[in-house]
Amino acid sequence: MKKFVTLLILIVIVALFGGSLYYLYQKNSEDPVTYETATAETKTILKKSMATGKIIPLEEVLIKPNISGVIEEVYVEGGDFVKSGDLIAKIKVVPNLNALNDAKNGIDNAKISLNDAKRNYDRQKGLFDKGVVSQADWERAQLSFQQAQQAYRAANERYDIVKTGTTRGFGNVANTLIRSTVSGMVLDVPVEVGNQVIESNNFNEGTTIASVADVEKMIFEGKVDESEVGRIEEDLPLEITVGAIENTVFDAVLDYIAPKGVEENGAIQFEIKGTLSKADTVFIRAGLSANASIILARADSVLAIKEGLVQYDKESKEPFVEVEKGEQQFQRREIKLGLSDGIFVQVTEGLSKEDKIKVWNALEEVEEE
Repeated sequence: MKKFVTLLILIVIVALFGGSLYYLYQKNSEDPVTYETATAETKTILKKSMATGKIIPLEEVLIKPNISGVIEEVYVEGGDFVKSGDLIAKIKVVPNLNALNDAKNGIDNAKISLNDAKRNYDRQKGLFDKGVVSQADWERAQLSFQQAQQAYRAANERYDIVKTGTTRGFGNVANTLIRSTVSGMVLDVPVEVGNQVIESNNFNEGTTIASVADVEKMIFEGKVDESEVGRIEEDLPLEITVGAIENTVFDAVLDYIAPKGVEENGAIQFEIKGTLSKADTVFIRAGLSANASIILARADSVLAIKEGLVQYDKESKEPFVEVEKGEQQFQRREIKLGLSDGIFVQVTEGLSKEDKIKVWNALEEVEEE
């Protein structure tokens, strides 16, 4: 029995020894790890904050009627350029029966007053010719007759305006003729011939006949998250990219940050606006979606390396890199960092463009494989 146990122990020892030799052989037969290297580059580093939004005109004017009625003619369409005073549309008035009846009664009352003033005028004129009344009495009768004539004409004109929207002698300024109040491009004409429109007043903003804007003065209107609003300020430069216009970046200046945020989908958003500086040869349509890069900081033509090359001391947390001193031999070198864009980081001290920097995470990649 003792011999059997002894033999078993010897067999286990021999197996363990053989396994260790095999493991060491396998390790020695593996290819040594070869680290790749990278060098610093001269780059322009931008620290940005992103905002999404759209392109809109700086000032968009909504043309509304001063009288209710039905669209009789439309003289423009979207994309047309108009000047201030140009005709936009013509309205056919649908008279209000109450107002029309009041205007007709006004004519009747003015006619009665005119007839009475005419009789008094004729009577005073006959007496004045005979020398019975003074010239002052005659002139008062003449004045009353002229005032009655004017009131009668005004009552008829008021009736015409209520019924048709205009009257004789006011064709160019009639309420039925809708004219542009500004110069610019017609962006939209939301009405058609036959549509009913409502006049703008204190109780109703009225029906929009057309919207007109100067498309040479466009702005970016977007929103930023509350986590970003504390990092931005007015007068920062913007780089605007429009999805519908490829390979073109428009410069802008941030000139408005909303003092109050609005909750959207559980997050607080703040509105921002920036005025675009665009070339006259590029036409940007109002309402196009766009993205804005808010330039928080900028470093031009500086020495930079990829963020992935930087290591940090476990105790001091200071950055360093490993620089090649010989064939696959690396030496630690302390560096000082500057601006970072998340991919590249500026190196202010400790490196030159000739230094070969160890790609230190290559070993981790090999082990994972």
